[in-house]
Amino acid sequence: MAHIKYFAMMIVVISFLSGCGFKDIDNRVFVTGIGIDPAENDEGEYRVTLKLAIPVSIKSKSNTSSSYQFLVHEGDNIGEIIQILETHTDKVLEFGHAKVILINEILLEENLKNFMDYLFRRGDIQSIAYIGAARESAEEVLRTLPKGESVVASPLTKFFGETGNDSPYVVSVYLYEIRRDFHSKGIDPILPIVEMNKPGTQLIVNKLLVVGDSGKPLELSSKYTQAFNALKNSIPGYSFRLDSDGFKLLINMMTTKMTYDIIQENGQPQSIKVNVEMSGTISQSNKTLLMDKLEDYNKLAAREIKQELEKFFITLQEEELDPFGFGLRYRTMQLHQKGTINKWKNAYPTLPFDVTVDVNLKTTGTID
Repeated sequence: MAHIKYFAMMIVVISFLSGCGFKDIDNRVFVTGIGIDPAENDEGEYRVTLKLAIPVSIKSKSNTSSSYQFLVHEGDNIGEIIQILETHTDKVLEFGHAKVILINEILLEENLKNFMDYLFRRGDIQSIAYIGAARESAEEVLRTLPKGESVVASPLTKFFGETGNDSPYVVSVYLYEIRRDFHSKGIDPILPIVEMNKPGTQLIVNKLLVVGDSGKPLELSSKYTQAFNALKNSIPGYSFRLDSDGFKLLINMMTTKMTYDIIQENGQPQSIKVNVEMSGTISQSNKTLLMDKLEDYNKLAAREIKQELEKFFITLQEEELDPFGFGLRYRTMQLHQKGTINKWKNAYPTLPFDVTVDVNLKTTGTID
């Protein structure tokens, strides 16, 4: 009897509840990209641009051009700016498709937390959104519409995702990875640079920024960006131009694997030992190459690549930047102590690198 009374009471209560907050898809608009720039006037610190995908109506199916709307507002706080932008449209802003976030590279000279905390905390974008550093203007990059771009997607998702571009020069970084590396001691965050060509008709992604605790981020050249992608992410396609001992070769690596260790004594770091294994082919040469000389070519390539990688590591070291996470590895080798990270920061700028490169060329190329 008690169960019947309870059931009846629940029905009465439920009858007074309002319906759910579901919004029909016609009342939603999808945010496909977010851009953050410095403010252009004195009304705030930041300028936020939202790129909205407007579905093509049935009547305009013959129009193959993409249809977008851009909402722009300036203010002192990213969260408040987005709340204001919600009043610029009669539909609900849906961030579940916001897969691209662009930060003006000028803003990266300040503390990321100052303007990224709001985005870090949004659960609907932090696990799906790629992030990049916009050169010149995040808004202009978002407004760039290369030919063939679909309405519901951004060309940058094809750069960074697995369905499109697979160039070894393109490094993909998720928002949650930036947050993780930003808060971790012993590794510095990276962001791919997104820029436009001079006519403003194409997007280019082939460089990286390494963001330290303070100061201007370090820009990695295309060559070093490709090396980082191969060493850190084992991305195939690393190429190396060899010009030595009378040979001018272009070598393409199909596989690259890097392992490293922090050599220490009494808990004090002494050196960084790096082992790199590569396998690939010779795709271009100024001379006739012989298969029975492959071992000689292996040694020649290993020597030259070793010198190039040592320059790369030293360049990062001189700027006191560590995108590979050498310091993070060192921390895992120590018992938790308050001064561990300071010990590493004091030692890192002068630690010698012991680099070993093993190259295994499979063929000299195929010529019919």
